[in-house]
Amino acid sequence: MKLTTKGRYGLKAMVDIAMEYGISSVSIAALAQLQGISEPYLEQIMASLKKAGLVAATRGAQGGYSLTRAPELISVLDILSVLEGTTLVDCVSSERVDCENACSCSARPVWLKLQQKINDVLSSTTLKDMTDDYKIQTEWVKNQ
Repeated sequence: MKLTTKGRYGLKAMVDIAMEYGISSVSIAALAQLQGISEPYLEQIMASLKKAGLVAATRGAQGGYSLTRAPELISVLDILSVLEGTTLVDCVSSERVDCENACSCSARPVWLKLQQKINDVLSSTTLKDMTDDYKIQTEWVKNQ
């Protein structure tokens, strides 16, 4: 999994949406403003998340994006897998290894271990965890 702006912005947008879970949906304009990015780029990201079933979109004046399930049921791995794929290095893919040297590569064992550790952290961290951490972070900043 190579972390690009798509993954970073998508994850941050999902946290912003999770902050409003059960209260209201969040408009693309509000999300774009919070992220400091263009609406068209964010729309592309949100379309991928919607297609994967992680968010739902509502049209209209009060429309926007909302989570399709509770924040504690969506892992960071769920989000980043949609936006970035699942592998750090192509030779550790669980689907297809595109490297002729995979079986004889001296570095592959470390890539496999690293991929597993990354997946462990991402799969055990939920949007709820991230919103809780974000609330603590913003309170700390306010009190400084």
